[in-house]
Amino acid sequence: MKKILLALWLLCTGSLSAACLDAVVLVHGNTASPSSWNNTYNLLLSKGYTSADIYRPAWGSSSCAACNDHNGSEETPVRTAIQNALANSCTGKIDLIGHSMGATLAAQQITKLGVHSQVDAFVGIAGAFRGLYSCGIYPYNVLTSTCGQYGLSVSSPFLDNLYGVRFGSRVYSIKSYSDQIVCSTGTCLVYGAHSSSIWGENGSSTFVLGHFALQTDTANTQYQFIR
Repeated sequence: MKKILLALWLLCTGSLSAACLDAVVLVHGNTASPSSWNNTYNLLLSKGYTSADIYRPAWGSSSCAACNDHNGSEETPVRTAIQNALANSCTGKIDLIGHSMGATLAAQQITKLGVHSQVDAFVGIAGAFRGLYSCGIYPYNVLTSTCGQYGLSVSSPFLDNLYGVRFGSRVYSIKSYSDQIVCSTGTCLVYGAHSSSIWGENGSSTFVLGHFALQTDTANTQYQFIR
């Protein structure tokens, strides 16, 4: 009888309720889709998150990579997801994981919203935080929107505005020297630093994986970083 009463008391006080976890925002890369996060999404569910805790915004054109940049309609879905995640997070904070151009887009929206202190962990996967030499050095050889003023050319106004900003309480990167996008010109380094590394980061993991496998095959590392 005592055990039954104790169980009822614990249930009433919430001690047996699900753990309170940060909401998680997963931002896909250029022309990808929310489903590209399926490995991460399913792992999070197995770790006690619910579908209501996880936000996967769809942004940008899915058919024209060169048309997408970090300005205008691309911004809205990511900004809305961050706002909704913060509004509904039981901790009042979120974790954010972005892949490729989704990482820099997410960083931009955190900065524009001024919610750095409400981001517990920020993980940038295969992001070009320092630019892509394949996009040129701004303003030279900038041929597409993705590489332009609001894009990923080295020293673009967009990237210069992000440089030095801290995107969360904890910041991590996941990168590769086999990344066929970030390292397409034969080097991954921009002014001596891997372009996917983030200034002031708390940690970084380097894999021998291609650009897209860095997203799909590192779910366990992503989870470890946001724990």
